[in-house]
Amino acid sequence: MVVSNRIMIIGGGLSGLTLAYLLSKRNINATVIEGSSRLGGRIQTVKGKLETPMELGATWFSDMHPNLLSLMKELGLKKYPQFSKGISLFQTEANELPQKFSVPEGDIPSYRIVGGTQMVIEALKEKLDAKNILLYTVVTAVKEVGSELLIETSNGKSLFADKVVLCMPPQLVASEIKISPQLPENFLQILPNVQTWMAGSIKFALEYPEPFWRNEGFSGMVYSHIGIIAEMYDHTDFEGNKFGFTGFLNGGASNYSQDERKKFVLNQLAELLGEKILNPTAYFDKMWTDEFVLAGNQNIQRPHQNNGHPLFQPSYLNGKLFFAGTETATEYAGYMEGAIRSAEKIANRFPV
Repeated sequence: MVVSNRIMIIGGGLSGLTLAYLLSKRNINATVIEGSSRLGGRIQTVKGKLETPMELGATWFSDMHPNLLSLMKELGLKKYPQFSKGISLFQTEANELPQKFSVPEGDIPSYRIVGGTQMVIEALKEKLDAKNILLYTVVTAVKEVGSELLIETSNGKSLFADKVVLCMPPQLVASEIKISPQLPENFLQILPNVQTWMAGSIKFALEYPEPFWRNEGFSGMVYSHIGIIAEMYDHTDFEGNKFGFTGFLNGGASNYSQDERKKFVLNQLAELLGEKILNPTAYFDKMWTDEFVLAGNQNIQRPHQNNGHPLFQPSYLNGKLFFAGTETATEYAGYMEGAIRSAEKIANRFPV
């Protein structure tokens, strides 16, 4: 099957969908190609048994993220502050009681999106023509053919485009997509060594019918150096009638099954917040190591390694191939803000 379109966006996460939306406002036709079964990339909101929206991916932002806030306003989405009132706990030593502390209300609060972060993805999707979104389409090659680019996929499709934008983790580009003519050698050396935001993280979420921890004066915020939970936060919804937690497990949790992780999580929390914690209405966790996020092990020595690198900023293949995505952003790389800024940068380079 051969499909022709002016612009192809590879990657249906926040940057790819934002770029498609920005172009659509200028009547520029674009197709979003996504390898997985869903849109959103590293944004993933799940619903518990009681319909509580719980985040397994991107969650928080602040007033320091104006481009995200502007997009949310344009899409009709609302924000609300992360709950932090009450006693927070910090486990430092196995044989010591947890330290108690409180978080003062600061000048830069952390926010969540009403209804869940997935609301951004759904709102952007609604702005696009459904026929211009291709799921289950894994790109294996991008080749320059005359004045066009040929995109080859694992399901046998051949797609031609005037321009292609890669909105996916650079490590995946390096390992999964053959680009010809070959990119500059110095760029090829950078791509496998770009930290992928969330890669290797293990996030979990719990749902409860009541906020018993709040009623007992706890914020739901937990930090630990000794348990399977590394950090955790209250995850009650905006309306205040659906309750839960979300947080991150330590790296060693990947050695256990999901059932074992759940058991360790609940046992740790029972010691901190009491026996009521043992009866959640839902438990979810996600290891961000699948083939749509990470290829092999990251070779990373420092946080945000090579994020926003100057080699991501120019175009390639005679002005037909571009890089976007949060790791390419020169500011706020790794955040939703960075994903949106990268999309805006590319959109501004395409004339009507």
